[in-house]
Amino acid sequence: MRQFSAAEKRREMEREIGWRRSVYARMVHDGKMTQVESDRRIAIVAAIIEDYRAAGESEQPKFPDSY
Repeated sequence: MRQFSAAEKRREMEREIGWRRSVYARMVHDGKMTQVESDRRIAIVAAIIEDYRAAGESEQPKFPDSY
């Protein structure tokens, strides 16, 4: 299985949260989801984004010992 960097995972979650905001708003409007559930699920993705952002910021660039 391919390994993905924290930055790649974070970018995908950022796309996901945008999708959720759009779709969930429609679902709440149509009565298929409560606002509370929508907020909870979006908050979970926001927390994942923050986890990956923190992980990405702590990664140090890897340079060869000599050129």
